[in-house]
Amino acid sequence: MKSTFAATNLTLEQQIGQKLMLDFRYYCDQDSKNKCRTAMTELPADLAKIITKHDIGGVILFAENIQNINQIVKLNNQMQQAAAKASLGAPLFISIDQEGGRVARIPRDVATSFTGNMSIGATYAQHGTQFATQSARVIADELKAIGVNVNYAPTVDVNMNPDNPVINVRSYGEDPSLVSKLGGAQVAGFEGNGVITSLKHFPGHGDTNVDSHTGLPKVMHDKETIWQQDLPPFKDIIKEQNPGMIMTAHIQYPALDDSTFVSKDGKTMIKPATMSRKIITDLLRGELNYQGVVITDALDMAGISHFFEPIEAVVNTFAAGVDIALMPIEIRSPKDLVILDQLIARLVKEVKNGQLNSKEIAQSAQRILKLKSKFKLTTALDESLAIQKAQLILGDSSHRKVEAELALASITEVKNVQSTLPLKLAKNAKIHIIMPDTRKCMALEQAIEAQADSNSNYLFSCTSLQGFEPSTTLKALNNADIIIAGNTSPNQSAVEIGGMDDLTDDPQFAIAKSDQAAALENLLKQAQQANKKTVFVSLRAPYDIAKFGHYSDAILATYAYNIDIDNNVKVAGPAFTALAKVLLGNATATGTLPVSVNGINNN
Repeated sequence: MKSTFAATNLTLEQQIGQKLMLDFRYYCDQDSKNKCRTAMTELPADLAKIITKHDIGGVILFAENIQNINQIVKLNNQMQQAAAKASLGAPLFISIDQEGGRVARIPRDVATSFTGNMSIGATYAQHGTQFATQSARVIADELKAIGVNVNYAPTVDVNMNPDNPVINVRSYGEDPSLVSKLGGAQVAGFEGNGVITSLKHFPGHGDTNVDSHTGLPKVMHDKETIWQQDLPPFKDIIKEQNPGMIMTAHIQYPALDDSTFVSKDGKTMIKPATMSRKIITDLLRGELNYQGVVITDALDMAGISHFFEPIEAVVNTFAAGVDIALMPIEIRSPKDLVILDQLIARLVKEVKNGQLNSKEIAQSAQRILKLKSKFKLTTALDESLAIQKAQLILGDSSHRKVEAELALASITEVKNVQSTLPLKLAKNAKIHIIMPDTRKCMALEQAIEAQADSNSNYLFSCTSLQGFEPSTTLKALNNADIIIAGNTSPNQSAVEIGGMDDLTDDPQFAIAKSDQAAALENLLKQAQQANKKTVFVSLRAPYDIAKFGHYSDAILATYAYNIDIDNNVKVAGPAFTALAKVLLGNATATGTLPVSVNGINNN
């Protein structure tokens, strides 16, 4: 990192450039009518030039940008070299969403991904902050090794709404004090290992039933509830640690700010927190005394993009007091680089005409550079040495051990009637598995086989909730000695499934996502009528136990189901291995539910 620059000497253009965090998820060298879907895995000359030309402050990486360790180290080095050639020479923030659990951008067979925040919440009663600290340290080690210096984590939203489609298991739980402790431990783990954190999503995304990726949620809490439920994790962690970054939420909070704007289609609406000066400047900076860098959530999310033209959105966020605009415009081909020029020119104009406060913009750029300096970010890298080191660090056996220990420590036994667990299976026992898709059947089958005695010879059959033939399934249910049924709620997205093999196997029997819960309920009823021993496994948010649990003799919660496919043969996954250990009695379930489930732990 050059030591010649000082924030006070920045030109206005340099200040603006530092305040932009761009995504290069896809890039095509030629403009086209079709949307570019070519993953950017090495830096094109066009993009290197704009990093240099505009003194761009940072970039965000997605799964599409990452193929393997060598490639991602090279790409990150290419981007830092482009930043080194800029007039300011400041290193880039290279950022990623590597929360663990549901949200992990680096391939799971390459990097240690863990089972996520709610699984950490489930271990708190027995293990305190141990797994929050250890998992953050491991993820930080691996990110730093590939040249990533900012992680959009931890998620410190307090999940109060069972119907929350976007947070659920990304939260540690429903208790603000628990979330504060575990979030604080993760901030210490990440930042103590040299990776900048970004607490999210301020002022709280925990009581929403709309996903801000697809709409604009509104939280109708009164001020007292906001201060008791939503804000404590942010307030506590700011006070204790002053984390490097805090990310704003595209959410309306009328009790905090009921001022309005007119959307691009002429509707009058309440301002989202991302654009609220009362929330960003008065509350976060003023009342909570946050001194670090404030970054928006992605500005291409529907919570913003449905209502604002991109350039207007950036102007509004900067006017509210936000430091960095994340993904301000879509950059997919050369024509978008012209729009980037226009964005920067417009922002310069708004400062010069007084619409944006020049002193605030300068202070904002200073905060950004101060953070880069504090974490000793650099544009200098010995690439071959970095690749060698990264090869040793990512997915290292000691890291995988912590991942496996967390997965096991979080497994929660919610019900166990007549000592159903551990399973008492005879040789050649017939096990029927019901899962959201065939890969999860495969994962559990392989995990059970790996944990069982070599002479057990269990016979497995599978029903995929994505599609099955009813008469064959009924026969398998009736023949089974034990039925293990798993459910993911809220529904998994296509990107999480990892393959559409269920539908291609036989499209005739495909079941719409909305009907899969009804299909599972019907199958569990049939099993109950046939007097079959049944174990229900909640594979994600445990709220589904209220719906399906009473059909079962035993209930387990895993909070995660992530699997890695190895040549479509071996299916690995720490949550399934841990589940198999508990099912067969090779380990005990010691987790506790970190949220209230109707009829279970909230009577």
